[in-house]
Amino acid sequence: MATILAVDDDPQVRDLLDTLLTEAGHQVVTAADGKEAMARFRAQPVAVVVADILMPEQDGFETIQQLHRIAPRVPVIAISGGGHNPAALYLKTATLFGAFRTLEKPFPRTALLAAVRDALA
Repeated sequence: MATILAVDDDPQVRDLLDTLLTEAGHQVVTAADGKEAMARFRAQPVAVVVADILMPEQDGFETIQQLHRIAPRVPVIAISGGGHNPAALYLKTATLFGAFRTLEKPFPRTALLAAVRDALA
């Protein structure tokens, strides 16, 4: 299948993304924040990025922008639980920054896999 970069500062969410995507037959590379994600992206090409919005060091918005600058054809699926604000606000903003698709946490497994499938199409 494809190599997917999963980025989330919450280790449980990161592990869940890794498990779900691996079970679906994908190779998964993980990162805990945007800076680590960019380093991993530069070291290993990926087909899709699944990135949280609210992260320390470098948030998902900045990460989406950087990814689109260096690899505009790589789709980014933005995910967010919203923190102190409604997740929909962050996800709408992520779309403006170039996210291919957005998912509000918690999202069903099927929604994640459908978003990845569509991103790979």
